[in-house]
Amino acid sequence: MNTPTIKPNEPSTADLGRRVRAARLAHDLTLENASQLCGVSRSTLSKVENGLMSPTFDVLQKIVLGLKIEIGELFGSPPKASAGGRRALTRKDAGQRHAYRGYQMELLATDLAHKAMLPFRIRISAHTLDAFDDWGRHEGEEFLYVISGTVCLYSELYAPTHLNAGDSLYFDSRTGHAAVSTSDEDAEVLWMATSADIPQVAAQVAEPAKK
Repeated sequence: MNTPTIKPNEPSTADLGRRVRAARLAHDLTLENASQLCGVSRSTLSKVENGLMSPTFDVLQKIVLGLKIEIGELFGSPPKASAGGRRALTRKDAGQRHAYRGYQMELLATDLAHKAMLPFRIRISAHTLDAFDDWGRHEGEEFLYVISGTVCLYSELYAPTHLNAGDSLYFDSRTGHAAVSTSDEDAEVLWMATSADIPQVAAQVAEPAKK
């Protein structure tokens, strides 16, 4: 298995945690209030804020939707205002990076706000399911295209699906899933996920934040 190379523009877990905390405090929320809004446990949110864990994409999506921020902001990219005919150019290796267990993720088109989809270029360094604690799952749909190597997508509803370079798969994000590289080298994929809203919690946030 190849050792991932850390790029100069790759944010540390501590940097991401500080941005999550800043977003929470900007909404005047306690950890408890924010955890309810995001659908993330208080302990998980606390660990993310303190740089003690690298959140999965599922957790990141819940945080950005719950706190009503753009995922690019967590990676240090201020979003540009939405406008007709907009476009975003991302040069090679110039996306915002985030690592979680078996995935080395590069978020693309970070200078666009309110995107209908989130495009990632991902190097899958996991070669067995042991790299993951649980299935990934969240609202929306996903599209996976294999650029190089071979990939196996495991699912809680379907038999393992083996994909070669050039193969693609579109699937429901709510179905538990995880992808591993089945080639000797790490696989590289283009992975796109819709940025769907999550249900709001019924209870209104009343308690002011304790800073």
